[in-house]
Amino acid sequence: MSSENKPASAVILSLVGGVLMFLTGVIFWMFTYGFTGLGMMGGYGGMMGGSQGMMRSFGVPFGLMMGFPLIGLVSGILVIVGAVMLDAHPAEHTGWGTVILVFSIISFLGMGGFLVGAILGVIGGAFAISWRPPSKM
Repeated sequence: MSSENKPASAVILSLVGGVLMFLTGVIFWMFTYGFTGLGMMGGYGGMMGGSQGMMRSFGVPFGLMMGFPLIGLVSGILVIVGAVMLDAHPAEHTGWGTVILVFSIISFLGMGGFLVGAILGVIGGAFAISWRPPSKM
């Protein structure tokens, strides 16, 4: 299948948006859980007693915020998978465009690729849904 028969702009925008979402999720995961996974600033619990101590000290809202990087990671991965599948199966553009669009909107909760990634994902998903294969003459 030639490149003219694929929604190239939708694939590129979605792929870049998904990568930005995933990288933002990784960055926020590192800052939330510490760079070594041993607590804030990489210490062994430190002054606050690690992540469990931080949740006890700051209460439930801080504990809930620790899940937001996970939203960014999962959304980024699913948008990347949607973009790759859109490139591999352009005939199913409506389904994969919907997946890209939904998870790009969900990624706004996890900062969505510093918001740029989520916007690119939304635009790419909309392009994928509205794309029509060229007619054969």
